[in-house]
Amino acid sequence: MSLVPLGGRSRAAIIGLAALALTLTAAPAMAATPGPPTPIDLFNDFEACATDANSPIYLNAFGGVSLQALSQDTVDSPFVTEQFQVFPVSEPSQVVTFSNQFALPGIEESVSVPQSNFTEGQTYAWDVQTVAASGTSAPSGLCYFTVDDTAPSSAPTVISANYPSGQRDQGGAPIQLTFGANGVNDVSGYVFSWFGVLPVPVLATIGPHGIPQPSDPFTADPANFAAASTLGGSATVSLVPPFDSGLLVLTVASLDRAFNESPPTTYFIFVKPDAPTITQLNPNVPFDKNGEFHLTPDPGLEAASPVTSYTVQLFGQTGGQTFTVKASASGNAEFGATLDSPIGEFILVTSTSADGWVSQNSFFGSPIDTTPTVSSDVYLENQSSGGVGVPGTFTFAPKVKGIANYAFAFSDGTGGTVAAQGNGTAQITWTPSESGFNFLDVFGTTKDGIQLTDYFYVFFVN
Repeated sequence: MSLVPLGGRSRAAIIGLAALALTLTAAPAMAATPGPPTPIDLFNDFEACATDANSPIYLNAFGGVSLQALSQDTVDSPFVTEQFQVFPVSEPSQVVTFSNQFALPGIEESVSVPQSNFTEGQTYAWDVQTVAASGTSAPSGLCYFTVDDTAPSSAPTVISANYPSGQRDQGGAPIQLTFGANGVNDVSGYVFSWFGVLPVPVLATIGPHGIPQPSDPFTADPANFAAASTLGGSATVSLVPPFDSGLLVLTVASLDRAFNESPPTTYFIFVKPDAPTITQLNPNVPFDKNGEFHLTPDPGLEAASPVTSYTVQLFGQTGGQTFTVKASASGNAEFGATLDSPIGEFILVTSTSADGWVSQNSFFGSPIDTTPTVSSDVYLENQSSGGVGVPGTFTFAPKVKGIANYAFAFSDGTGGTVAAQGNGTAQITWTPSESGFNFLDVFGTTKDGIQLTDYFYVFFVN
């Protein structure tokens, strides 16, 4: 059984044989006779049964309310009937019965009561019996819930004592935030997200035999939920954002007791630049050799919370690499990397502080030109020369060391590979068969197998 979003709530899909025999009558509860054991594990909308009429749980009835129970019958098989009786507490004679005639004993089964059976603000009670060939069980104890389909009308207030909105703030310390109900008296908590999309409260997971395992999102997921201090009260949280982009955007909404969601509030935090400094210790390192780098933390960030490590993203010949470098006690660190990208190295670095704060990105770029130099004794670049049947020699020369060979292709479809000489140069001869526009595409490959950037040599044949 899987949870699906329904009316802003997490509900379970009611799937299986139970849906084949859902019956509805308007009659008092069946009198109990000696028979099967009383059903157990009572849930409504996958929240645990509230047995105190003065402390009902609150549910929204969008899409109906699901009632669940587990029959303990071990005599009758394979199916029994689970018979649920529902009535308003203020009018106990108005009983409506819903039956699941194909309930499997030992498995959590359910019925769905349509929204049309409920009135906003009304408190309802329900119980359940097992009906089988061997008899009818005693009714379970009563469960109570109040229907609340109305979301909080006002968006919450959001303030921060150490990261006021509308100004540049020093990053590094956890962000202290207070959420307020903004005058809505039934707010029970708040949901928030750094990513714009607010998560849906998950009130239960499904355990063995389909039995719901209730959870409280306010306590189970403090990264996204916070309980109000009192009903209609505020909540204070201390948050470290998952990353610092310079502009932090927090979306917050209020939740009532039925987890109806208010309009959202968006809180903007502007953070001062706090990226680390990247310094190359050997700036003239040759291509395909090891570069050494020194990392220095942003002073303001280091003062707020000491930097403990750096995350390095290196974009080179072998694709993107990501690794972590531990910082020294002073917050500094060093690392080495092979500089083998045909277009130059591009490095992104963030620092991580002791409290988990991740800084803004620092960028390091070291562009390089690895295209070959192409020349010809007859067919000059971007000029008209030579002629049909006139051979020309083309010379390839490297801009980096370690070239093993060159691959080339002419616009007429001819081409191949030529080995480089000891100095890295190579020559080929080509004879045109037609006049007009032509080009030659050439790239080198190093002794380490690195394919370098290609060069287009354009010329015209007389």
